[in-house]
Amino acid sequence: MAQGNIKDVATLEMALVGYQVEKEKIESKIREIQSQLKGKPVVAPAKKARGVKRALSAAARRRISVAQKKRWAEHHKRMAQAARQG
Repeated sequence: MAQGNIKDVATLEMALVGYQVEKEKIESKIREIQSQLKGKPVVAPAKKARGVKRALSAAARRRISVAQKKRWAEHHKRMAQAARQG
């Protein structure tokens, strides 16, 4: 896990969620194209019930918060360095 630039578990968790959403979008488009190729009408897959949100534990929210603050601190540090140099 400590290999490369990705060291933060929260970052990996957020990336996984994002990729899962993209995967669902891609699979939906694939089904749509396959239906069109077969000459069948496009049938939308059943949607998840609205209002049901994924619950994050307090620890997970804290990890995400800390990771985001760390990213912003690094961003502000780089911007300050660039302003001093330029």
